Amino acid sequence: MTTVDLAAQISQLEEKVFAKQQHLHELRRQAPPEEIANYEFRDKNNRPITVLDLFGDKDDLIVIHNMGASCVYCTLWADGFNGVLPHILDRAAFVVISPDAPETQQKFAASRGWNFPMVSAKESPFTKEMGYAGEQDGRAYLVPGFSTLKRTPDGKIVRIAHQAFGPGDPYSGIWHLFALLADGVNGWGPKIRYA
Repeated sequence: MTTVDLAAQISQLEEKVFAKQQHLHELRRQAPPEEIANYEFRDKNNRPITVLDLFGDKDDLIVIHNMGASCVYCTLWADGFNGVLPHILDRAAFVVISPDAPETQQKFAASRGWNFPMVSAKESPFTKEMGYAGEQDGRAYLVPGFSTLKRTPDGKIVRIAHQAFGPGDPYSGIWHLFALLADGVNGWGPKIRYA
């Protein structure tokens, strides 16, 4: 295969992948919205705050289901969202929700330089009822991901879409950059701190 042939194949496949991604996004938006309750959490001052409160003056809310300060992968995604936060907030409200207590969240956020709002779902059924926590073989587990929510004109809350996070997903671009290194990702995994 010549270099020109390879370049043409790459270009054609990139176009197909982009078109498929756009189609997938459209299908997710077409799924019937799922009405959810106005769950209560704890804000940074350990005061009650509800899902409706998190919308602020926006009608769209991006919720990040974060596993907490001990998860290196969740930290990687949160670091990335922090960098584009002004762009996100121009379009939608945004919050990171984890099971950590508010004081643990605030301490960890300060150590990372995070500026986004965080709330604690430690005492809330929200994470489990959204499908990002559960129990298997007698052991509790959490799953990282996101949900997009919409506040309807009559004050209801509906979930539009959701997806779990994982290495190589489209929500952390670092995986895609590393995939194009000479030896690919090569077993790399994130850490809270690097030497």
